[in-house]
Amino acid sequence: MTVLIVTAPQGREGDAILELEWALENVRVRGTDWRGVLLAETPLSKEEALERLKNFETQAIQRVVPLDLIVPAKKEEIERAVLELAKKIDGTFAVRAKVRGNKRLSQRELETGLGSLIVERFGLRVNLGYPDYTVVVEILGNRAGIGLLGRGELLRFEVIE
Repeated sequence: MTVLIVTAPQGREGDAILELEWALENVRVRGTDWRGVLLAETPLSKEEALERLKNFETQAIQRVVPLDLIVPAKKEEIERAVLELAKKIDGTFAVRAKVRGNKRLSQRELETGLGSLIVERFGLRVNLGYPDYTVVVEILGNRAGIGLLGRGELLRFEVIE
């Protein structure tokens, strides 16, 4: 099961849902408490889902972030999940966080704190400009989606609003 966070322009969520259904065929899409933010689940592998979306001509999908884990949005839980995924990193890395609906967590603190933790634990090098891997942390209220992405696995599309 592959879980994706998908963003779309506010008010275009319905179009994005249709596009996800067309591109992935077998997918379940749910809205979230945040306008323009959708959660999609598909039985396709991460690679297959991303390949289909890369080759799909979208009008409403802006960003697609594959997730490996969903944990409670608590610092200790996030750290544990990130360290578990970081074992797979073979090269340089960066941490990118997006916080929605949670006042206890800050994007900057997550990025610097988790990056430091990975460096201390595994001795890996940070490369913010062109990392081999990106650890993404997407906070949606009381849940945190965490993904380990290789180059090209975070999809961004130009959407004309």
